Amino acid sequence: MALFLQTTFLTSSSSLRQKPCLSSWASHISTSRTRTRVHAKIREIFMPALSSTMTEGKIVSWVKSEGDKLSKGESVVVVESDKADMDVETFYDGYLAAIMVEEGGVAAVGSAIALLAESLEEIEEAKSKAASSSPATSPAPAVAAAPVSESTTGSGAVEKAVVVAPPSPAVVASAVHPASEGGKRVVASPYAKKLAKDLKVDLGRVIGSGPNGRIVAKDVEAAAAVAAELGSPAAKVSAAPAVQAPPGIELGSVVSFTTMQGAVCRNMVESLSVPTFRVGYTITTDALDSLYKKVKSKGVTMTALLAKATALALVKHPVINSSCRDGNSFTYNSNINIAVAVAIDGGLITPVLQDADKVDIYSLSRKWKELVDKARAKQLQPQEYNTGTFTLSNLGMFGVDRFDAILPPGTGAIMAVGASQPTVVGTKDGRIGMKNQMQVNVTADHRVIYGADLAAFLRTLAKIIEDPKDLTF
Repeated sequence: MALFLQTTFLTSSSSLRQKPCLSSWASHISTSRTRTRVHAKIREIFMPALSSTMTEGKIVSWVKSEGDKLSKGESVVVVESDKADMDVETFYDGYLAAIMVEEGGVAAVGSAIALLAESLEEIEEAKSKAASSSPATSPAPAVAAAPVSESTTGSGAVEKAVVVAPPSPAVVASAVHPASEGGKRVVASPYAKKLAKDLKVDLGRVIGSGPNGRIVAKDVEAAAAVAAELGSPAAKVSAAPAVQAPPGIELGSVVSFTTMQGAVCRNMVESLSVPTFRVGYTITTDALDSLYKKVKSKGVTMTALLAKATALALVKHPVINSSCRDGNSFTYNSNINIAVAVAIDGGLITPVLQDADKVDIYSLSRKWKELVDKARAKQLQPQEYNTGTFTLSNLGMFGVDRFDAILPPGTGAIMAVGASQPTVVGTKDGRIGMKNQMQVNVTADHRVIYGADLAAFLRTLAKIIEDPKDLTF
């Protein structure tokens, strides 16, 4: 769902007509009762707040150019918030008169990023207003942006050259996002991807000029134009093989945080103010593993099974699902929303399985796959990642046997899940046997949750996992 742009009025110089002051008291009263009509011709377009924690946003790409006619509900700009890229729509008809924050620029929430003119006549006036104002913005980090080569012509003018793959290895290394797995994954704005599909441009052969090497619309258009001049299909800009960037990073380089990394950083620092403690528990997973083998073919994921088991345990221990925000009281949350940590390029996000205790395991699995796809495409809506009441972090698929997780602000507990491994155990009859077991460690807010509370919750969770018949109902 796209967000509507917020705008306010800027009156043009001819819009206000001031009446001369009258000396008589009666005339003054008469004048004060007369309404002065203000015809707003130019509107400021603000950086929208895409989430409750967003303080600034980065312009990924402008879908429209200066001078383009806009209709209400039409996408104008793609903004990167702390968790996702979102298409932002205009709330009014008019013309995009002046862009005040270019692609890659950062602006505070509520600050002007462009001006919208009501008619063509106001465009020049809007441009002069934009030139005279100085919005608080910052450009994209130079160390992460793709360089643009320049050649000076005989007349002294500077001509910008469009860089299309295959460039030199040094150019590729500086253009690829540091978290893009050595260039294997193409990082492009949603509009650039759509444009590339329409123009039949291979994004893998285009070097992005946006923040952190992101491919934006103008890069696709430039690649298509170059291909047309060469008389070859845009999808085959060059017959030479693309040069792959080295798998590592450039040692000694300084890379600024992305918007998402900055948000994660702030949250982690904020979590230090909460007094936490940790409790571990060993759970036998033989029955859960057996159930998973039976339902895996039906699309059920292990993440959904763990989320469902956790939610059912939280029903019996509501204090573990509570939260303390002001230090003076805590809330028993009415919904059990399980947030699950997912690593994506350049950061971490926690898609939320809402009402996990009430949703059947098959629907929960389908929802989880949908959320993961949207998270990796940076298309999650705020309610899909900021409504969690309890968090799961699973590193078991990497072979990690145990670890501690940091408590996300605004929640009561987070559970770290390790790998299920064959373990030699002693049976009740005194014999030695082999069972699959996993370690879980819960980090909790000690202002609300106590050791006995957490121990009781983990014991209930273990019973559900060791006898998982209720998970498929």
